[in-house]
Amino acid sequence: MDFNMKKLASDAGIFFTRAVQFTEEKFGQAEKTELDAHFENLLARADSTKNWTEKILRQTEVLLQPNPSARVEEFLYEKLDRKVPSRVTNGELLAQYMAEAASELGPTTPYGKTLIKVAEAEKRLGAAERDFIHTASINFLTPLRNFLEGDWKTISKERRLLQNRRLDLDACKARLKKAKAAEAKATCEGDTVPDFQETRPRNYILSASASALWNDEVDKSEQELRVAQTEFDRQAEVTRLLLEGISSTHVNHLRCLHEFVESQTTYYAQCYRHMLDLQKQLGSSQGAIFPGTFVGTTEPASPPLSSTSPTTTAATMPMEPSVAGLAPPGEASLCLEEVAPPASGTRKARVLYDYEAADSSELALLADELITVYSLPGMDPDWLVGERGNKKGKVPVTYLELLS
Repeated sequence: MDFNMKKLASDAGIFFTRAVQFTEEKFGQAEKTELDAHFENLLARADSTKNWTEKILRQTEVLLQPNPSARVEEFLYEKLDRKVPSRVTNGELLAQYMAEAASELGPTTPYGKTLIKVAEAEKRLGAAERDFIHTASINFLTPLRNFLEGDWKTISKERRLLQNRRLDLDACKARLKKAKAAEAKATCEGDTVPDFQETRPRNYILSASASALWNDEVDKSEQELRVAQTEFDRQAEVTRLLLEGISSTHVNHLRCLHEFVESQTTYYAQCYRHMLDLQKQLGSSQGAIFPGTFVGTTEPASPPLSSTSPTTTAATMPMEPSVAGLAPPGEASLCLEEVAPPASGTRKARVLYDYEAADSSELALLADELITVYSLPGMDPDWLVGERGNKKGKVPVTYLELLS
């Protein structure tokens, strides 16, 4: 108990000394040991890395799980070291509702059949989203979180320790400076020869004694300063090594970022493939239900990203419809140049991608140009007739965005 009380008193004294030194520095009444420029740059880079890692981590979590309540629930499960329960994605929930609606409204009706097809596509999209979230959480979020909860906490601890060592060092420097000033003053007073007729001998003796005491205080302060300088240098070296390790952290985060982009590319390529398949199914069924109508497209204005993954290569570019010809059997010799456009039913369309004509019956296309399109009776729903000036030919629907 006595030892603990002594340690508590010693710690309180050290804390008070550091508080006094810190306060005097803030008011400009004490000198502060400055770190070298390279060390300051390492500190600034570490702080910047920590701040941006936190922002990227939070926003990626929002991207993967937009629902804040669900994010809080997942956070609590992680803190309690419990497995996060499986959650149905929005796409899978929509697929469930569509399937139930088709069952109730009639699965054999055109509307019911379409609901079933869209439900299957949405279910596949939900499964792809689930895989993407799982992969991104493991390959991207986990390394960022490990850095903030592991490496950065260690760096912060050593930086606080370095700050304490610096305060101790500067306090020792201030104490030594005061001791030397007092010693010089006592020495000057002791060197004066006293006049025993006017000055009491006792004052001279006290001055000599004070000078000796200050000499001892200077020696003690110098010893404490050497110890404090050694501890500060050792702690500065430890902190420097940890800060230089931020470069390795950047390399690791770079690798994780590449994996995140790869998983995101795979996810969007799968979504594109699923929606393209659904569009083809709906296009063929719509052509059977509403002959002669246009089939629009909801494709993006630029081609999707290519992926090196063999499972997604097929979905990285628009799939050209496999059509033998424009006219049905028995009318293959129909010349488009001799066919006049219908009086009504023509529309403007914007070309999404460049398209090279396979033969003279097709019309070559350039991205972003506007053409006039229309359908003829008996045409394959994946093709339209396109006109640009005096030129006319077949154009694939998947390369167009129909305008109102």
